[in-house]
Amino acid sequence: MDDYTPNRMKFDYIKCHGSGNEFVMVDSLKHNLEGIDLAEFARFVCDRNHAVGGDGVLLLVQKGDIYGMRMFNPDGSEAEMCGNGIRCVARLVRERYISDDSFTLTSGGGLYPTRRAELINGEIEAYGVDIKVRLTSPDFGFAAGAENHIDKVIPSLGEDMRFTALNLGNPHIVAAVEAIDMERLVEMGEAVTQLKGDFPKGINVSLYRKCGDNAIFVATYERGAGITYSCGTAMTASSTAATLLGICREGEEIEVYNRGGMVRCLCTIKDESIVTRLTGNATYQWRGVAEWNGTEITKIEKQEIFHNENDAYERFVEAIEK
Repeated sequence: MDDYTPNRMKFDYIKCHGSGNEFVMVDSLKHNLEGIDLAEFARFVCDRNHAVGGDGVLLLVQKGDIYGMRMFNPDGSEAEMCGNGIRCVARLVRERYISDDSFTLTSGGGLYPTRRAELINGEIEAYGVDIKVRLTSPDFGFAAGAENHIDKVIPSLGEDMRFTALNLGNPHIVAAVEAIDMERLVEMGEAVTQLKGDFPKGINVSLYRKCGDNAIFVATYERGAGITYSCGTAMTASSTAATLLGICREGEEIEVYNRGGMVRCLCTIKDESIVTRLTGNATYQWRGVAEWNGTEITKIEKQEIFHNENDAYERFVEAIEK
């Protein structure tokens, strides 16, 4: 479906989520996006009061013979990578375009080996993605010239927390704490947008705490989105940091809890290479059609609600909360 005139289109979408992190997913291979201001489009589509609503817009794209993802935040900025979103895109790619259970996706110029995983509780679609983790980045202005920034203070954010900086295609700082202070997390998340010397492109900020044997709970202030139920790359970053600090064990699956559910991460460190696999749900909430006139969403129609998937995920969350 693609009723197209410049700056206007009628488009199919799937409302989906990974660990409660909600997205509006559009298959750009079925729509002509030429001339569409994608930043403006994302800002309006993500509006929960006047449009579909979500924590971001996912575009299924293709570069050569490789499928991939572009992800736009609610403020219109484009993220280099999104761990929860890429699982949803992986599912759509697998269902529409390929037959293999293992394949590679691209996002932000990076390549991500991806696989369809075992159904969660025998009923919830799940995908795993291998994410290469680096400990340096030009986005870490606070660590300029340093080999890494592991479990160290960032003075501009205070002297009472020790952060680890990780680059997963997008930049993260994470800190291990005894208890998560959401107000403090919001304060830091908002502060980094103003501290251009330390954070030239902004940064995702997470706090995590140990909540069991090889298990952590993560809360995140996402760059471009604010507080969300979960952030896939932040959970991956926190799991990696917890492994580097000996809080969790390398080579064993870590249960990573969040406000939207739970995922599993497995960190492998070999020489100077770090790869962490993120595995979790890729759930469809509903399928619909909407119209974009170049400045706003003018029509939204739900065509199919995936009741069974939604109910299955609710049961999963209820079980892990007990």
